[in-house]
Amino acid sequence: MSKPKKIVLALCAVAIIGVVVGYGYILFIKEDAPDALDAGDLDAALGADSETTVATEAPAATEAPTATEAPVATEAPTATEASATDGVDGVWNISTDSTLGYRVSEVLGGVDTEGAGRTNQVTGTLTIEGTAATAAEFTVQMATITSDSDRRDGQFNDRIMSTSEFPISTFVLTAPIDFGTVPAEGEPITATATGDLTLRGVTNSVTFEVTAQLEGGRIGVLGTIPILFSDYSIPDPSNGFATVKDNGLLEFVLVFDKD
Repeated sequence: MSKPKKIVLALCAVAIIGVVVGYGYILFIKEDAPDALDAGDLDAALGADSETTVATEAPAATEAPTATEAPVATEAPTATEASATDGVDGVWNISTDSTLGYRVSEVLGGVDTEGAGRTNQVTGTLTIEGTAATAAEFTVQMATITSDSDRRDGQFNDRIMSTSEFPISTFVLTAPIDFGTVPAEGEPITATATGDLTLRGVTNSVTFEVTAQLEGGRIGVLGTIPILFSDYSIPDPSNGFATVKDNGLLEFVLVFDKD
């Protein structure tokens, strides 16, 4: 066999091995990206401390028949009504039961898949006055966002989001969110939010839908914000193996506790 043919065969073998390795990674090693955040995640996050609440109230339920504690039973509706009306006014702080991250569509070795990274390192506040959120802001420590791939995380922290230079991203509400009513316990309400989103040092105004829910003395907010990478000077995330679309989603479930 001539030398040129051997070189061609060697190159073909390398290419085939690369494809096999790529597909092997996708099919047998790569973990599936977590499902998109939805109402089920909102319920789960709000219920993170609900078992503790039930446990503390259980003795009152078993002892209700005693004559001396009858007033407790009659006062329970008043407490419930207060928590659903005047009790929502004020400043609420983001809890570590929150989740925030990104979601992108990828093509790895010719196979369509998704990449997602998440963190609970989110801080911020929400101010409620009557039926509206009059102020809100959150800050994310970008280097804490992780996915199922160290390689992806390395690219994310280095050339894509440059987390050493831009360690935080922020959102600040610029117009009140009017929910129209104070939600009943466990009843989701959808409204539109507008604010300034800052990623990689670039700020843009964004408008998106949020779903808010009051449950167990906590407020949960679910939402997604579409992101066009060029709007935030985010470099093309694609590389030799992965092809990434020019846009993605910032998704979140934020849980707030009363200040």
